[in-house]
Amino acid sequence: MLLKRNNVHPSIVIQSFNVIDVIKASTDDLGPLSLDSFRKNNLSASWKFTEQDHVIISTSSPAEITEGTRKWTPTGKLEKILDGHSQSVDTPEKLARRKLRDKRRENRAADLVKNDNNVIIKLENAAIERSKSVDSAVLGKYSIWRKENDNENIDTTIRLVRDQMIMARVYMSIATMKNKTQLAHELQSQLKESQRALGDATADADLNHSVAEKIKAMGQLLSKAKEQLYDCKLVTGKLRAMLQSADEQVRSLKKQSMFLSQIAAKTIPNGIHCLSMRLTIDYYLLPLEKRVFPRRENLENPDLYHYALFSDNVLAASVVVNSTIKNAKEPEKHVFHLVSDKLNFGAMNMWFLLNPPGKATIHVENVDEFKWLNSSYCPVLRQLESAAMKEYYFKSDHQTTGSSNLKYRNPKYLSMLNHLRFYLPQVYPKLNKILFLDDDIVVQKDLTGLWKVDLNGKVNGAVETCGESFHRFDKYLNFSNPHIARNFDPNACGWAYGMNMFDLDVWKKKDITGIYHKWQNMNEDRVLWKLGTLPPGLMTFYGLTHPLDKSWHVLGLGYNPSIDKKDIEKAAVIHYNGNMKPWLELAMTKYRSYWVKYIKFDHPYVRGCKLGE
Repeated sequence: MLLKRNNVHPSIVIQSFNVIDVIKASTDDLGPLSLDSFRKNNLSASWKFTEQDHVIISTSSPAEITEGTRKWTPTGKLEKILDGHSQSVDTPEKLARRKLRDKRRENRAADLVKNDNNVIIKLENAAIERSKSVDSAVLGKYSIWRKENDNENIDTTIRLVRDQMIMARVYMSIATMKNKTQLAHELQSQLKESQRALGDATADADLNHSVAEKIKAMGQLLSKAKEQLYDCKLVTGKLRAMLQSADEQVRSLKKQSMFLSQIAAKTIPNGIHCLSMRLTIDYYLLPLEKRVFPRRENLENPDLYHYALFSDNVLAASVVVNSTIKNAKEPEKHVFHLVSDKLNFGAMNMWFLLNPPGKATIHVENVDEFKWLNSSYCPVLRQLESAAMKEYYFKSDHQTTGSSNLKYRNPKYLSMLNHLRFYLPQVYPKLNKILFLDDDIVVQKDLTGLWKVDLNGKVNGAVETCGESFHRFDKYLNFSNPHIARNFDPNACGWAYGMNMFDLDVWKKKDITGIYHKWQNMNEDRVLWKLGTLPPGLMTFYGLTHPLDKSWHVLGLGYNPSIDKKDIEKAAVIHYNGNMKPWLELAMTKYRSYWVKYIKFDHPYVRGCKLGE
């Protein structure tokens, strides 16, 4: 390759040699020489390059390039000039080399920053996706990674007013402490004006037009207060005290909210109570011969599809039965075994006598008539009747150790209907398989396929509920207790009650009820687990549970507002586990429609109790 230059002055030629020496001196730093990049970045537009196709850059060393170039130097002074420069501390070559090195570092830093930004964006997107799949048990939680929270300029006016009010309270406190009564009075007066301007607004669009004047007036007053009162240590201390006070208030309100939600979850709506009372009265007015359900011969036929449903809620039980029958391919082969308590036994009978489930078979029993179910045989019944348990539930001055304890002070834990699931072979001795259903579920598809599932010698077929770290055994059991630590894996996957296929033949062989009794006896003082039926269920069926496909049973409609609609619609059973039951005002509106469509709102009893309102 040849370098040509037209009308070149000698001094310019000397500078060109300096550039060549720069290339020579920086070869070791920059690696293999690229004349193409040098041409683009260092030579002026007057240089022309010819015969590039005949040049192989890698075969010429920097020394050869320099030597070859010097042969056509127009003067003999170049060597002296170059030698003179090489002896100085900051030669042009060194400065140029340093500049090239700095530029290279800047380029590398820019590349690293760009790569870091790409990595951060990927991490944020991954975090957003993970936040959508989190099974949050607390309504109202949010993630800062979600897209709706990434705009920092939303409602800035409201935030400014609130910040001014905070600082006004700080300076008012300091002014009072320093006997600046006039300034304290002005701050208090302006604080009231700001509060009135803010009102109940939650967005900038809700604010009154006069708020701008209030902000300006407050800003002027705060500047005055800062000039007279500002003390970094005092202001910091006041802000810290306000933060601690606000934190305590938040904790108190959260605890109160939890308590009220638990109370609401325990209550029976007036409409359902009215329905139960009216049905009960009419049932006991019926003659005995009209209180009998048809097709009683199907109750012990092992070739049919049997369901166990234990409930004291007439409306909820009616939705379970109605939804199951409407989605069944062969309704005549389905048999429903309902058990209620003595208070709701008449109402449950009357409802299904008036609204028989088509060609399906139904039978209602009273748990209080199971004479074999007594405190001498059943440990939990003995414990529920104990003085310690009554004190735990009913003592008015009982001190709670946390909001979570409120969950376990629920009357359902005092009902044997909740514990009857551990006695299925005793209740139904002639059956070999039965599908257990909770009363807060809705059936959306034919369930007969569950009877074809091979449980592989296990007793319980259930959908597992553990994610990466959620709903594992250590969430339910006390692993600080040696009995628990020795016998169970804390990372074992939990599963759900609500829709469970039980093999009663294997149940009897494994003596499942005996295993349950053993653990229940050891938990008299609630040292192994708190109240409830899931923890003893996990222990009793440990190693004896076969996982079902998740599409059979989708959970969380009673507490989780972010369940994917597609998962709900393709599920065979949806479960309103949690406090927000579909029959309560607490229910989430977005999920309630799946439940209410199976209620007969045109029924005289339902209309009479205003359940449709």
